Amino acid sequence: MAEHDRNAEYLRRIAAGDASAMDTLIEENMPLVRSIALRFKDRGTEYEDLLQIGAIGMIKAARSFDFSYDTVFSTYAVPHIMGEIRRHLRDDGPIKVGRKTREQSLAILRARDEYVRRNGREPHITEICEALGLSAEQAATALCATAAPKSLDERLGQDEEGLSLGQLLPDPDNAVESLTDRLALRQAVATLEPLQQQILYLRYVKELSQQRTGQLLGLSQVKISREEKKILQLLRKAL
Repeated sequence: MAEHDRNAEYLRRIAAGDASAMDTLIEENMPLVRSIALRFKDRGTEYEDLLQIGAIGMIKAARSFDFSYDTVFSTYAVPHIMGEIRRHLRDDGPIKVGRKTREQSLAILRARDEYVRRNGREPHITEICEALGLSAEQAATALCATAAPKSLDERLGQDEEGLSLGQLLPDPDNAVESLTDRLALRQAVATLEPLQQQILYLRYVKELSQQRTGQLLGLSQVKISREEKKILQLLRKAL
């Protein structure tokens, strides 16, 4: 069977929830990742780490691949692999993330696919941790290591006219106002339900996406979006 035919078969199995097909796809296409990673050597990140980061890009390409694109997988995967590596060098380069953390992140992504295949639903973070022998803190750290950075201009919730992340930052020149705002916000957050506090922590402290937050809490992205909007309304009313 030709390479592009094998990739197409793996992608169909991945779409059907076969996690083993993802492992095989990555293994057979690692030469592509290696060739791309070589272009970025000697830029402050070890080659082995670049391979791990490139593999994450390949996983994202496999998950988002659509046969209607009318292109072979290798062609489609190249910009995803390069983009993941470039994003790391641009945004994470000054902060060194250990190889072990990168490997844990990749293992979590694979474990998540395997869990969905077996159970037909997104796993809770504790279920992933049990499968991999990780603590919740280790899993959160590993996931944050590969999370895309947030723009300060990004709007909170789904409201295009809502507040941005940057607007929530206190004025560094007004220490009294900053302290008052922090105390008021802490009191307001304390009135939220435990689940709402968890969502707030993952979204705006750990800066995870709604989808990643939902994966960690065993909820859908739609549920996280609705809860987040409710949380912001409660905080605005409290403040």
